[in-house]
Amino acid sequence: MKVLVACEYSGTVRDAFIAAGHEALSCDLLPTDAPGPHYQGDVRDVLNDGWDLMIAHPPCTHLAVSGARWFKDKQAEQAEALDFVRLLLDAPVERIALENPISVISSRIRKPDQIIQPWQFGHGETKATCLWLKGLPKLEPTDIVDGREARVHKLPPSADRWKIRSTTYKGIAEAMAKQWGKL
Repeated sequence: MKVLVACEYSGTVRDAFIAAGHEALSCDLLPTDAPGPHYQGDVRDVLNDGWDLMIAHPPCTHLAVSGARWFKDKQAEQAEALDFVRLLLDAPVERIALENPISVISSRIRKPDQIIQPWQFGHGETKATCLWLKGLPKLEPTDIVDGREARVHKLPPSADRWKIRSTTYKGIAEAMAKQWGKL
């Protein structure tokens, strides 16, 4: 499969698909954290390049309900973020998974098709992650574990806290590659 991983700088999902034998490209405004095929720029530049599957991770800054107390002060930014989500969901790609935390996407566009947790995929963490799916089945848990803590929400302030919080867990990326890469 030819896989686009939109709005990913970490390379985690891209590398899981490459390890599973697929052609994958990550794309983000930021440079990639891991060597590998990466387009640094606007995803709109590569969105029409004949992808079989797109996994999209649009920025949640103006969407996540964890920041609801600031919504009234950033209505224009939120409208722009929602337009970007619509663009991704409407992309000319047969199979799409859009990932975001609990957010206004649910009330302003549509409810997610699935909500997953890292502890379902081998990580002892809680972090509700919504998936909006097009042409894809729901992810099946691969390794349900105990020790469920909200560690990522308790991270102390730091320059890279936002990056750590937004990185996809490896077990989730591998499940995506294994389960969706077979279609």
